[in-house]
Amino acid sequence: MKKISDSTKHKIEKLNQELTPLKEERDKLNLEAKKWAEKRNAIHEKIRNLRKEAANIKEKRDALNEKVQELKNLRDQVKIRRKEKRDKISELQEKIRGLNEKRPEGNLQHVEREIEKIDWKIQTTSLPLKEEQNLVNQVRQLEAQLSVQKQIKKVKEELLELRSKEKSFGIEAKTLHEKLSELAEQSQKFHEQMLEALDKTRKLQVEADDAHQKYVETKQQAQKLHQKCVELIEKIRTIERDLKETADKRQAERQSELQKELEKRALAKLKRGEKLMWEEFKILAEKGML
Repeated sequence: MKKISDSTKHKIEKLNQELTPLKEERDKLNLEAKKWAEKRNAIHEKIRNLRKEAANIKEKRDALNEKVQELKNLRDQVKIRRKEKRDKISELQEKIRGLNEKRPEGNLQHVEREIEKIDWKIQTTSLPLKEEQNLVNQVRQLEAQLSVQKQIKKVKEELLELRSKEKSFGIEAKTLHEKLSELAEQSQKFHEQMLEALDKTRKLQVEADDAHQKYVETKQQAQKLHQKCVELIEKIRTIERDLKETADKRQAERQSELQKELEKRALAKLKRGEKLMWEEFKILAEKGML
């Protein structure tokens, strides 16, 4: 029986020797897996921050793009109004050319003085009818000339005002263009920053995926070792349970033998009329021998 006990004990020791390095390797792999998980999680945190940064940059870029579009619309409206003024200027210039063809010699003041002079002569001088009629015709011709010159003057004044407005629209269009160009440049910078942030997230995502893959692989290796540990522990526990059952059985057998021996001794003492001990009395009483 001693040989069997030593053999079983040796078997348990051998299993424990096999179990110890497996546990150490499993724990080492679990620690490595934990580090990979921590690295993966840290990268994911960086990715979240970069995506948040990219979203904020995109928001700024889109806001600038809206302003750029507003300025473009405003600039286009100014260009349309400027073109309208240019078209009107061309129209007035053509009108002036037409009026200049009818324009008489002399300036406006000269024609006005001639009309006043002839009018004064008609009103203050007694003239023959024919001569007076000639003077009236001259006045009419001069008044027609005066009308043309006044029209030219009026058109030139209108033309001057139009040119001033056209120039003003030109300056405004240029100012708007410079402003929207400046904003478009800022928007482009934001766009490039956003793309840079997103590019970083893509590269970090590759790192995170690699770290996660290593975590999974390491965890699987640790799990396999853990399963082997569980199997070895179960073998050890099975042997220990068998040992305990055997020991309990031996103990029960030994107890039964002791009780039989005690019962035999008590009966002998009872036959001899000797005084029984409490245990001896109790056994015989339980057996119904008293």
